Amino acid sequence: MPVCVLSHPFHAYPFTLTSKLIGVDIMSKHNNSWIELRDVSQSFRAESRNIVLFKNINLCIRQGESYAITGPSGSGKSSLLMLASGLETPTKGSVVGCSETKTYSINELRSEIGFIFQQFHLLPELDALTNVALPLKLRGNKAATDIAKQWLEKVGLAHRSTHKPSQLSGGEQQRVAIARALAFSPKFIFADEPTGNLDSQSAKEIADLLFACCKDNGASLILVTHSGQLADKAMHQLQFNEGKCSWKNPLIQGEHCA
Repeated sequence: MPVCVLSHPFHAYPFTLTSKLIGVDIMSKHNNSWIELRDVSQSFRAESRNIVLFKNINLCIRQGESYAITGPSGSGKSSLLMLASGLETPTKGSVVGCSETKTYSINELRSEIGFIFQQFHLLPELDALTNVALPLKLRGNKAATDIAKQWLEKVGLAHRSTHKPSQLSGGEQQRVAIARALAFSPKFIFADEPTGNLDSQSAKEIADLLFACCKDNGASLILVTHSGQLADKAMHQLQFNEGKCSWKNPLIQGEHCA
């Protein structure tokens, strides 16, 4: 059985966040928050066998920091990403949101979590502008279209705002997906192989854009990748290999979240 016990140190970051986007208040009730995985294990049944992906993980994901999860296919990277973002439930253990004063359900933090999928998942019948604006409209933001326009400009696609996904290249679709995920100023951005379907030049541009946007927003970035170059951009790397997982930097093993 693979066993992985991980933790991450607590750091206080003196963020003073402001927003130039219409109708967006970057500061929130969960400012300077983190996500904590407590003794999390994940397994599944396959042909009457119980397959254990990982066991007893303790991990702290701090707002404002970047994390890369690496390892071979099938090692549990994407499963860990889904658990940490609250999109899936662990077999054992719990995933919670934390601040300096309280602990709360990960569901309370869901409105401050953005997810970027490898396959983009843009709505094909909507143009780029509407794809970006839709999450804001669903939140009742009356400035949704104006904010979406600003984000498309920020990712270099202002001139493609009326184009549908089928009229955009893979790199352009990923830029739209990034704009959509960041438009409501989430505190945590999860990205599953964000450059996996792109050529090398587009991958570099998307990686630089993603890290820059998260840094500008004071958001945490947690990504799964097979790219060593992309992983090296992150502040911290978690490596999965042959049923085991460890931090690339051994100095942070054994330290605590708070």
